[in-house]
Amino acid sequence: MPVFESSSITSVAVHRVGNKETSEGYILSDKLVKLSESLQDLMATFFISPFKVEEYYHFCDDADLQLNEMFHMACDIFDDPDSILDVSKQMAVHLYNASTHPNIKSGDFFVVYFSECQFNGEVTNAIGVFKSENKTQFIKVLHDDEEWSRESGSESASAVFRMEIDKGIDVNKLDKGALIFNTERDKGFVVSVVDATNRSIDAAYWKDNFLHIIQRQDEYYNTHQVMQAYKKFVTDELPQQYEVSKADQADLLNRSVSFFKQNDSFDMDDFARDVIGQPEVIDSFKQYREQYEQENDVQLPDTFGISDGAVKKQARAYRSVIKLDKNFHIYVHGDRKLIEQGEDEKGKFYKVYYTEES
Repeated sequence: MPVFESSSITSVAVHRVGNKETSEGYILSDKLVKLSESLQDLMATFFISPFKVEEYYHFCDDADLQLNEMFHMACDIFDDPDSILDVSKQMAVHLYNASTHPNIKSGDFFVVYFSECQFNGEVTNAIGVFKSENKTQFIKVLHDDEEWSRESGSESASAVFRMEIDKGIDVNKLDKGALIFNTERDKGFVVSVVDATNRSIDAAYWKDNFLHIIQRQDEYYNTHQVMQAYKKFVTDELPQQYEVSKADQADLLNRSVSFFKQNDSFDMDDFARDVIGQPEVIDSFKQYREQYEQENDVQLPDTFGISDGAVKKQARAYRSVIKLDKNFHIYVHGDRKLIEQGEDEKGKFYKVYYTEES
């Protein structure tokens, strides 16, 4: 995970970027924003705290990495930090040109330079690009200084108060952001992304059109891909080849999650032996793995370090639920031996054994 404890914000540029499809235009600032010490701490929290997932990307381009506009502009800033104002204007125009869907909201666009942060133990610098689209209403309670009076020796005072409604940025809600770390330049830098709206339109224009990024192949990526491939194998492919019950599918999924949680590293042969077990099913999974790699244009390595963050995220999608008509749902979390399936004159049934009821 990136570390910003010793980092500081050295430069901030702010611009206003509208929707190109509706010809809203953009407003470019002629000066960097000066931050007080207290405002710098608040803005650092606003910019950094949403980045909690260990999922990283690289800038990319189908023909040549140098043709990726954001990569090229990030290089300019890292090579000359004093150029951030001029380059941030280019970034704002690039974002405007990417905002071509009528549903994309206008917003304040920040380009921030962070000094002396850390990534994977390496001290480096980072560029942050952020967009705040949604304003929050708040009430300001004010009083007139001229009307403020206090009697001599008294703790009480009197004043004339008034309330006003205003709008501003909620510092607990960053709409969109990207942190670009000055490392692995030859691969397209290391980029971390936040998109709180996460709708398909927003994801397409922010990640694809504006940033143009591809996921970095690391522990998080490998863990995510293998767990996703295995889940699809168990839920989609396995029932087509074998007579397998929902309870057996739930057991296979639960055992795989346990394997990833209990081990620091992944080995395909160990996984097949400990989780799948049956030789014919292992062969089926290996064949499906090759099919999955071709269809998704990915490579699933035989060994890699396991990412706890990816396991936690994928485990939420590994919900082992047996749905029985519209009457019951059975959530299977543990021992497969405690659930039995059968059929009698009344119909199909599941028999569940337990020790305590809670």
